[in-house]
Amino acid sequence: MSKSVFGDLDALLKHAGSKFSLVNIATKRARQLNNWIRVQQLPPTDRREYFASEPLVNREEVNPNKPVSIALDEIADGRIAYHRTREGIK
Repeated sequence: MSKSVFGDLDALLKHAGSKFSLVNIATKRARQLNNWIRVQQLPPTDRREYFASEPLVNREEVNPNKPVSIALDEIADGRIAYHRTREGIK
């Protein structure tokens, strides 16, 4: 049984601070995961040094065709660190 983080927005926001930050974090992480998925589909002889970060959650429980869901699961589990670098425009 897979879990769904979409229904628990408050748990996600604890790790992101705001909805805007959550979207940015999830987008960046999903792109990294999508790159990893693409590299895994290449024959081993064609793989080069790509920046490809593998999933931080149990691979048997994730659907590799859903990098956004994987990213949200990682955020909900607290596996993605987020640090605000500066305050917003005032």
